[in-house]
Order: sequence, then structure tokens, then C-alpha cells
Amino acid sequence: MSQSLAIKIIGASSRDRPADTVLRDEFRAQRDIMPSDISAISRTVFNYFRWRGWLDPEQPLEEQIRRSRELAKAFAREPDSFTDDDLVARVGPEWLGMEMDISSGWARAIQAEPRLWLRAQPGQGEDLCEKLGDAKLACDAFPDAVVYQGEQDLFQSDEFHAGEFEIQDIASQAVGWLCAPTPGEKWWDTCAGEGGKTLHLSALMQNKGLIWASDRAAWRLQSLKRRAARAKVFNFRSVLWDGGSKPPTKTKFDGILVDAPCSGTGTWQRNPHARWTTTGQDVKELAEIQQRILANAAPSLKPGGKLIYAVCTLTRRETIGVVNDFTSRFPDFEPLVEGEFRASRVIWPQDLGGNGMFIAGWRRKW
Repeated sequence: MSQSLAIKIIGASSRDRPADTVLRDEFRAQRDIMPSDISAISRTVFNYFRWRGWLDPEQPLEEQIRRSRELAKAFAREPDSFTDDDLVARVGPEWLGMEMDISSGWARAIQAEPRLWLRAQPGQGEDLCEKLGDAKLACDAFPDAVVYQGEQDLFQSDEFHAGEFEIQDIASQAVGWLCAPTPGEKWWDTCAGEGGKTLHLSALMQNKGLIWASDRAAWRLQSLKRRAARAKVFNFRSVLWDGGSKPPTKTKFDGILVDAPCSGTGTWQRNPHARWTTTGQDVKELAEIQQRILANAAPSLKPGGKLIYAVCTLTRRETIGVVNDFTSRFPDFEPLVEGEFRASRVIWPQDLGGNGMFIAGWRRKW
């Protein structure tokens, strides 16, 4: 059953229906499927797309799946048996080299199976590790980041239902720490999605002050509300906003986070199917959207406030290109310098063992 369902999911995956969506829909339809089968099928599907650059498309899909499984095992067992040049050449689509720097370190990082990252409530990381078992703290720089290495379904755990942790990649957690909101401030999470970073901002603000969470999709904001209720987060308002020139409120904010839609190249370890559906044209169009959202959000910042731009992509056009465009058009904003943060930061998957992320910051002068 596992092999036939994996074949069905791979065949049904497309640009319009990504593999993770197809997986979720199929698992909902197969109500009697065992957790062990869910794990095995998911790994089979993602291994296929992760190693697709090494596969012969003329071969039957069953043979390609078998070969991808062999490659994944070989890489886990003896990664040095794969040369840097071969990894760089096969790891993604042909257009990628024109949009970003493809290093052997990045290629090796995204060929490994991803870790499962959790964000504990502030100061509760050690306690969470003890409760869950098979978990450990990441590092001193991110004291609430926990990597989980066990097999249990965390969504069924008492700790999850009690709101003691969120599933959140360590690079996404880094965004919250660099925002560094304080209790009592007003923040705007402009592209909140289902609220991962909104919830982190609230935790750092000790549930005090106010966060406006906006998104263009109502269903994402509904998901945010459910997550917020479980996490006991109450200091937020959700509102629809499509990134246009009219902001959702006349409020002036101490901080604005623009976690903009992007090509997602930084997530290609966790989401390998996207390597083969994302295009260079997507990068161009998304960079224009990112520039527009930043420009439309910036006027809502107070003088002295912080504007943080974050994208889980590593292409030049969507990172330093967007930063240069904004800086040239908004002379009343200066690059943010706080602690060790100097204007911008690139987090590569090999740096922290999570997603890739680009973060830039400005402070409004007047």
C-alpha cells in the first residue's frame, strides 16, 4: 500500500498542487492509515523530489523511487562519496545559478533530511526537552529553539495542546529574535499567514502591547486565531490586507515585520518538490511584490521604529536587490544596527540546520 500510495502522490503533485498538499489530502482520505505508514510514504515522496536531479525520467516511476531511496541512504551513510561538483550541478533547476550563489555547503545541506524544530515558550526550553524526551536545545543564541528527534506524533501530545510549544523552524525563530519587540509596543505583522511569527512576537512581548496581524487570505487568519487560542495569545488583531497602498489601520507602529511572499529557495531542504515547480519568472515577479509591500507598509512606522524585512529565500533579486531598491527610495530610513545585527543577515541552511533565511532591517529617522 505504501509504495502504491507514494506513486499516486508523486504523480498527482504539480505546480498547482504541491506535494505536501497532496500528501495532506491523501492522508485525510485514508483514515485508517498508520502513523508509521504516513512517515514512510512522506519520506519516499520527499526523497524522490530531493534526488530527482539524479534520476532517469525515462525509467518507470517505481525504479526512480527505488533509486532515490538508495541515493538518500548512501548520502546519509557516506556523504563524501558525492562530489561537490556533482551536487552543485544536480541539486536544482538550471535557472537557479543565474539568481543565487550555489555553494557546495548549501547543496549538501539541502540534500540531507530536515530536522524538526520546535519553539518552546520563553524560558521553558529545558523543561520541554525533559517532557518530550528525544529533544535537545539548539544553542545559547536561540534559547527557546528545540530540535526534536523522536517518533511520537507531537500534534497529539499534551504539551502541544497545552500551548507549550509551536512547530517553528529555527531560522523563522531568528526573525522574531532580531525583531526584538518589547512588552507594551505596537507591532504589525504584515504578511502573517497562519501566524507562526505573530505568536513568537507575542511571546517575546509577554502577551502585552498589541500586534496587528494581516494577510490577504481569510483562511490563514482563521488558522492563526485557532493557533493563538491554543497558545493563549490575546494581544493581537487580525485583518485582511492585500499589500495595497491603503493600510488596514491608521495606527503608527513601533515595529513592522514584512515576512513577504517569496520563491522559498531557503526551504528546499524541507520542501524539495518546490525546486522543480518554481521558475526564474516567479523570482522576478515576487521581487516586485516584495518591493511594493515594503513601500506600502513603511509609512505606518513611527519615527525611531524598526522595519524588518524577512524572506525564506536566498536569491539575489529577492534579498539584496529588494534592500537596495527600498534604501534608494526611502531616505528617511537608515540601516538597522543593533547588537551584532548590521543592516542584513543571510542564514544559510548549513548555518543553523534549518531553513535558509534573509533578514534586513531599517530604523525610521523622521
